[in-house]
Amino acid sequence: MSGHLDYEINKELGECYLFMGELDKAEEYYKKAVGSNGVHPDPYLGLATVAVQRGDLENAEIMYRKAHKVEPSDKSLSGIALICMENGNKDEAFSLFIEAIGMNPENMVALFSLIRLGHELERLDEIIPHLENYLEIDPAKHEVRYSLAGCLACAGQKDAAISQLEVLLEKDPENAAAKEMLDQFRS
Repeated sequence: MSGHLDYEINKELGECYLFMGELDKAEEYYKKAVGSNGVHPDPYLGLATVAVQRGDLENAEIMYRKAHKVEPSDKSLSGIALICMENGNKDEAFSLFIEAIGMNPENMVALFSLIRLGHELERLDEIIPHLENYLEIDPAKHEVRYSLAGCLACAGQKDAAISQLEVLLEKDPENAAAKEMLDQFRS
């Protein structure tokens, strides 16, 4: 039993120190957690975060991939994808973010990264369904609806964009960005 308890305590301490920005201590406890009680993805995700904060992307990617091997998750996929994006491998990043959203449609990191990449790679048509899908789960997320309107407009679907903005403004009448985009369409 003690193995599991050690694991939990070390993982918690790792998270605590990470939150306080004490990277060396966080790393020390995450490594202890890796060593105790079987294999879990969380300490590897923690070590990846430590590496990212140090600017050590190479090591971060190794840790994300280890976490992913132990237990594939949208978190590890997004982590690997963010590093691909940093390294300029945009197409690979795009595929990984799509995979992450397949596992968890509410992964905001993946969603907003896809919006950025969709514009850069001119692959907006591919991300529009994922934004619509997200809004079915959480219709009140105005930033996502606003982004969807922008994507629709860029993809030449002006009427669809206008109706998304109208829905947004019905719920959030003071939304300046949405008003502005709508005025542009109507002028």
